[in-house]
Amino acid sequence: MEASGSGQSSFKEKQAERMKRLRDLHMKRNEARQMNHQEVVEEDKRNKLPSNWEARKRQADWVLENEQKRREAEAKGEDYNRIKLLHIEAIEAERLDRKKKKKNPDPGFADYEQATARQYNRLVKGIKPDMEQYENQKQKMGEAFFGGPNTILHGLHQDTKEGIDRMVQDVEKQISKRQKYSRRRMHNDDADIDYINERNMKFNKKLERFYGEHTTEIKQNLERGTAV
Repeated sequence: MEASGSGQSSFKEKQAERMKRLRDLHMKRNEARQMNHQEVVEEDKRNKLPSNWEARKRQADWVLENEQKRREAEAKGEDYNRIKLLHIEAIEAERLDRKKKKKNPDPGFADYEQATARQYNRLVKGIKPDMEQYENQKQKMGEAFFGGPNTILHGLHQDTKEGIDRMVQDVEKQISKRQKYSRRRMHNDDADIDYINERNMKFNKKLERFYGEHTTEIKQNLERGTAV
């Protein structure tokens, strides 16, 4: 009887062990199935994204990290630009300097399309996003935050006082910049016109520079009609 009982006990242990292994296999299979499904979903999402999404994401992450480091430096009373330069390698610094010298910040007016594009890029580079406010608005507005085809945006977004102040400052800066530029006139409207073309105008200016003081009286007499 003891041998029979011992054999039944051993059989039950082996059966329990096999059942445990079977349950583990089922769990691993379900985990693998879920992971595979998740990978398929993620791959489908990546395929639907724009081709330059990875580069734009890296740029956005760099901007956020850069702003975070800048705020930390300002909180400590440090000059972030100086700290940043200390960690740039000499080769990279030289490359950035060449790029800065090569780039013309104001290539001048070519057409309205290019002028609009330059203005847009300038404004985008000057944006400093407030991620906390962004997340709060997204949670508050839900799906309406992204402005779907059936969403009426009017009245949903409210401009903050800080945003309005930034817009006013930017407009004033544009007005101040425009006042520094003026169209170069080829001639003075109040001056006497004694030339027939641009080449003749330059020649007359040279004559006036070298001989003006000696011919002033003769010129005045000719204009008055009193010359002998």
